[in-house]
Amino acid sequence: MYSYYNENTILYIDGEFKKATAATTDLYGQSLHYGYAVFEGIRAYKTASGEVKIFKAKEHFDRFKRSCELIHIPYHFDNEALIAACYKVLELNNLQEAYIRPLAFCPPNMTLKAASETHVLICAWDWGAYLGEKLLNVMTSSYERPNPKAFKIESKSAGLYVNSILASQEAKDKGFDEALLLDMNGFVAEGPGANIFFEKDGKIFTPPPGNILPGITRATVIELCKELGIPLEEKLFTIEELKKADAAFFCGTAAEVIGFGALDGQAFGKPWAESLGKVLQQAYKAKVLEKEFKREEAKVA
Repeated sequence: MYSYYNENTILYIDGEFKKATAATTDLYGQSLHYGYAVFEGIRAYKTASGEVKIFKAKEHFDRFKRSCELIHIPYHFDNEALIAACYKVLELNNLQEAYIRPLAFCPPNMTLKAASETHVLICAWDWGAYLGEKLLNVMTSSYERPNPKAFKIESKSAGLYVNSILASQEAKDKGFDEALLLDMNGFVAEGPGANIFFEKDGKIFTPPPGNILPGITRATVIELCKELGIPLEEKLFTIEELKKADAAFFCGTAAEVIGFGALDGQAFGKPWAESLGKVLQQAYKAKVLEKEFKREEAKVA
């Protein structure tokens, strides 16, 4: 099992830095019992200049606050102070390339009323690309993303991720690397923890907001398409349309940008090495490392 901390690990909780082994939480907490919590996934990189930078820290903490507000978790934190705490956690743990996890969680409350108080935790660990480096063998999940009328789908809420665990484990049990979920209307939504893009005839497509968590990495890929002159359209599409694509990829903070090898056992029309997804994968890596990137210099076959 992966070890996220040891006896020397320092984390931040409610304004204090303390050893992870000394940190405690209440067993009657509303977050533990009902999944009533909000989290973020953020990455820090050692950039080309040698300086450690947290990628899009402001955007992540803006979403952190917004997620709490959407599900009525009180948010009394100063985001600039939380970002500073992230950098301090990296420093105290001697981390340069790291995954950072802020969590807003609620105190004891066995009712179904909204919380009146909130605790905040920030921890970090060394974590490679979540889905690995190899092309993914993906399956269409039997699970759907929840109806947006039943949940604040744009909130990165802890309880929502039970749906993600079910879908991801189903895929692994059937010999696949990851799942792809549809929405309640049968359109492609997203992966358990990543957004999806596909390429067709020199253009990139991705589902619009509404039935997905609009990711920070998703927004970055859209920015990169504009910068590189790659046509992009947000639209609803079916799994049948996706299977006719030239190439496809997932993106997310934990996963970064990773291509599909096959979907439901069917390969795509264009080799990943020749795809626009490969260009965007390289451009994304350059961006987080603050390196110059030119499309014409992309390493494609």
